[in-house]
Amino acid sequence: MVSTLLTLFAALLVTITSLILLLSRDWRWGIVTLAVQYLGVLGLTVTSWPIEMAMVKMVAGWMAGAVLGVSIANTPEAWHEPERFWPSGRIFRMAAASLVIIVVASLAPKAGDWLPSLAAPALWGGLILIGMGLLHLGLTDQPLRVVTGLLTLLSGFEVLYAAVETSVLVAGLLATVQLGLALTGAYLMLAPSEQEES
Repeated sequence: MVSTLLTLFAALLVTITSLILLLSRDWRWGIVTLAVQYLGVLGLTVTSWPIEMAMVKMVAGWMAGAVLGVSIANTPEAWHEPERFWPSGRIFRMAAASLVIIVVASLAPKAGDWLPSLAAPALWGGLILIGMGLLHLGLTDQPLRVVTGLLTLLSGFEVLYAAVETSVLVAGLLATVQLGLALTGAYLMLAPSEQEES
């Protein structure tokens, strides 16, 4: 009963945080929301893996967020959000996010047949993270937003893949991929400012 409530709360948490990441305009709120999202990923992954292995996902995600936060704090000009389409852009993003939620709601029961060992809320959370990550990637070209979209997409994949594979080596490899994405994003944010200085 407690694990079911925890998984339901984690699925709701990743749904809310992925929506906030999509709508957020401040990079500080984005990094904090990413860290909270990894708490939800921990709650979803713990249904398939032992707590020690699931903690690897959360710690790697927090480290990736720290790398992104430090790099954007050193180059605040890299985070330039145009103000041209502010109200209509948010309305469009909310409409697109609601479409993703509708697609996930219709796809989740059938996907439960493919992954019968995964709890329904964990399946919902993983599919939401994948859908919102893809949506995030399709709507932006800014390095920080692209990396957060990729990290969200990868988190959703990891939640679903945790039900299939329980290897420690795979957990370490996926954590390495998360950190590699964060370092690549940090480089892409810092590269334009270094070119201007030279």
